[in-house]
This record gives sequence, structure tokens and C-alpha cells, in this order.
Amino acid sequence: MKIAILGTGDVGRALGTGFAALGHEVRIGSREAGHEGARAWADTTGPNCSHGTHADAAAFGDWVVFAVRGTAAPELAKNLASALDGKIVIDATNPLDFSGGFPPELAIRGDDSGGEALQRAARGARVVKAFNTVPNALMVNPDLPGGPPTMFIAGDDGDAKAEVTGLLGAFGWDVEDLGGIRSSRWLEAMCMAWVMSAATSGHARSAFKLLRG
Repeated sequence: MKIAILGTGDVGRALGTGFAALGHEVRIGSREAGHEGARAWADTTGPNCSHGTHADAAAFGDWVVFAVRGTAAPELAKNLASALDGKIVIDATNPLDFSGGFPPELAIRGDDSGGEALQRAARGARVVKAFNTVPNALMVNPDLPGGPPTMFIAGDDGDAKAEVTGLLGAFGWDVEDLGGIRSSRWLEAMCMAWVMSAATSGHARSAFKLLRG
């Protein structure tokens, strides 16, 4: 399968490397062609890896992963809407606002979320919120005592969520479906819970796990 990763930061590179390890073709996209970090990642990760612009990657991918700044994701989705039509889009972002320092605030909150805004911007895409409640170092094969941890997802398309659930299983996760894309509101708030837990405990290498009696 062809996977597009939009974003060249730690999250994008971690997920791109995970997809490549499963044998997928991966193209990482940046705002401008020839991005040095994207080229270096593609050159060192494997022969099935390539790089290009956001538009190049979105056109290439059967699936598209958003790993850009969360506050920028809806506008990028709007610009790429035709290329995203009908595709599974994984939203791994959080709309964090650091303008007031640390800790950040959610720039979109209350009766809306970044996941919902992204879905509105690309109405034909099949958006699944995932990967936004864990650090990039644990996104693929999370090796933690008491694991596997739980990846919470949300989205309106049941078939898309089933496919993403299969991927998450291959990445070593238990999966809990929280329903429609509206539940991105709670997932993005969970990110803030993780941020504050890491800040107060000093343990950033952590993830949530759902236990049932």
C-alpha cells in the first residue's frame, strides 16, 4: 500500500518508519520540495521511501497521515481536499496553542475539535483520529510494562476505522473505538491529560490503558 505522511517532524518520521517496516511504500511530504530532513529520512529509511511536497504526497498515498501542526491541519486539508477524496486520512494531530507558554492550551475546544475541523475541510475523506494521545517514541511497537497500551480512535466511517484498527494491531496496540469524529474533542483533551501527567511526573514515556472488570 502507498502511505503519505504530511509532516517531517518527529511524529511524521516515526509513523513513516513504522509503515515502511511493514513493507508499505511511504512518501513524506513537506511544505516545499527538497526539504532536507525529508530527503535524509527517505535516503536512510529504505528503498520504498520517498519525499515531496504535501500535494505530491497526498496524490501518491492510498492513505494519508496528518502529522503537521494541529492548528494548521484543517487549512492544509482544505487545500488538498480533492486529493484526499475517498481516502483514509489518519489525523494524528492536536491543535495546541503555546502562545501563553507551557502548558499549552487547546486552540480548538468546547463544541468543536481539530479532528472535526479536518473532516469538515475535506468532506470526502474518511478521517480517523488516532495516535494523538501518545508520544512519538511509543507510536510503533509500544513496549511498556503492563502493555499493550490502548489506542483510542474516533471517526464517522466504520470501514475506515476497521482498517486503521488492523494497522494499530500490527503496530502493537489494543484499540478502543470512541465513536464518531465528534469524539476527537475527548481525544484532544486526553492529549492534554498526557502532557500534564508527563510534566508533573517527569515520565514522558507513558500511554493510557483501558481496563475492564
